[in-house]
Amino acid sequence: MRHDSRLSRMLHVLIHMDRHDGSATSEVIARMLNTNPVVVRRTMAGLREQGYVHSVKGHGGGWTLSRPLEQISLLDIHRALGSPEVFAIGLAIDHPTCLVEQSVNAALQDAFAEAEAILISRFGNVTIADVARDFDDRFQRSTEKPGPGSCH
Repeated sequence: MRHDSRLSRMLHVLIHMDRHDGSATSEVIARMLNTNPVVVRRTMAGLREQGYVHSVKGHGGGWTLSRPLEQISLLDIHRALGSPEVFAIGLAIDHPTCLVEQSVNAALQDAFAEAEAILISRFGNVTIADVARDFDDRFQRSTEKPGPGSCH
């Protein structure tokens, strides 16, 4: 089963964008994510529509943040990505008239709904700046002792 990693990947990109001067082109972001620039533009367009990033076309153009990371929550980005499903597991719908399937789905549906509500609430309480501060702490600790752990 494939996981949707767009949320974590976009958070990664936004923190990098915050840490670097100037704009980031779709090509640079695509290399960072090991994907195609078209995929980056499509994904970033949702963030632009919600006012989290800005783009400039042409030579010297690219993507920049429109707001400080303190003003963007994980929930904001989740919604800007189209509110993708948060769980890879789901209900069976092979035999909707089967009473066993109905009972199983009723039990699971309540648990899934409760877990999703907790997760979405947590997303709303965490800003990207909170994540960036955690990065800063980890980076500081990693420079105090040698070891792997660098990215892009």
